[in-house]
Formats: sequence, structure tokens, C-alpha cells
Amino acid sequence: MKHSTTIIAIRHKGKLVIAGDGQITIGNTVVKQGAKKIRRLYKGNVLAGFAGASADAMALFAKFETKLEQFRGNLSRAAVELAKDWRTDRVLRRLEALLIVADKEKSFLISGTGDVIEPDDEILAIGSGGAYALAAAKAMIKFTDLDAKQIALEAMKIASSICIYTNDNFIAEELS
Repeated sequence: MKHSTTIIAIRHKGKLVIAGDGQITIGNTVVKQGAKKIRRLYKGNVLAGFAGASADAMALFAKFETKLEQFRGNLSRAAVELAKDWRTDRVLRRLEALLIVADKEKSFLISGTGDVIEPDDEILAIGSGGAYALAAAKAMIKFTDLDAKQIALEAMKIASSICIYTNDNFIAEELS
């Protein structure tokens, strides 16, 4: 299912952080607590996180990394080309996942329907707890002096306290 997790990307005070939980469920059963849903790609210069079916996400990570290599790390071009392939390829279009990808300058949400969305406010969130984490992060950016990693982890805590598909086993990766 596309929505059973929480991933958040925050660009704030010169840092980029992507954080996610570690829970994997099948239906209404938790089958893993410590999955790593965030990867460093393209020589460690790109972060990517997924919500959705694990095998589908692994296939998309591999395909996206190929696009990054093909376009020499150009995140925008790689994201657009992945979205086009994902939407039009018979096998890929059956994959059920959402991706957040980011480098030092840009962040995108990529979907199988051809969406490549760059946020207005430097925050993206996906998954079943994504809306909760997004709202929490927006408030913290506006009303606190926390840094990007602190905001991401606090937003994840809030999401995990509300969303049954999000646990409190967080992984956060940072680029500065």
C-alpha cells in the first residue's frame, strides 16, 4: 500500500534532512520494526526515501540511481525521466510507492502518475503519517529555533503518536 509509513524531507537553515520510520506492515500486521526506507544515492549527494511496497521501492531506487548516473547527478532531469518511465512503462506503472528525492539544492516528490512536485516551502512528506508530520514541521519551523534534523525527528514523533502505520524507530539522513 502506498501510504503505510511516514517520510519527511525538510530543508531549513542550510541543511537538508530526510527522516522516516522503520515499520513495515502487511495488512494490519507489523512484520518489521527497523526497515531503512531512506537511501543515499549518487556518491552520497542525493537522499531518497519511499513510502509504499518495499520491493517496488527497491526497484525504483535502482531505476532512479541509473537515471542519476545517466544525467550526471542532475536531480531535476533524473526525477522527470524516472516519472516519465514510471508512468509509461507497463511493468513500472504497476509499482505502488511514492518517492521523495533531494540534493543540496532541490527536493521532489515523484509518483507513478507522472508527478514531479517541488515544494513551495521546502518541506515534503509522504505516507499515512505524512500529513501529520508535515503540519508539525510547518509549525516548528515557524515557531521554534530548532534545526532541520530536530524538526524532522520531532515531526516524526508526532506522526508516530497519531498514525498506526508509523512507529518510533526513526532514521534520519542529512546533507549540508
